[in-house]
Amino acid sequence: MLNPFPLFAIILSLSLNLMGSAPVFAATDTIPDLGHGGQLFSANCAACHMGGGNVISASRTLSKSDLQAHLNEYGDDHVEAIEHQIENGKNAMPSFVGKLSEQDIVDVASYVELKAEKGWQR
Repeated sequence: MLNPFPLFAIILSLSLNLMGSAPVFAATDTIPDLGHGGQLFSANCAACHMGGGNVISASRTLSKSDLQAHLNEYGDDHVEAIEHQIENGKNAMPSFVGKLSEQDIVDVASYVELKAEKGWQR
């Protein structure tokens, strides 16, 4: 008689994979360090975005309303949309992939979102 255990193990393994039980690592799963995000913002972003402004395109600031108007998916997930912008850049803004780690990008995006929520002080 056949041993059903190997077949059961294969079926269980396939079922778990199909149900999405494999771990998913998303940037939003990490805990942001806002102090570190502020330091990174000062070192990498403030030249163009001091005080939440934009020295290159005055209408594209880091204010809540401008982020809503100009970032795709901002309405769905604010921090994720900011992370996407940091990672990919756009127009005059460079991509920071390879310059900042994933955790750094989470920290900066979370910092920008917090400042936008509170209203940037210039």
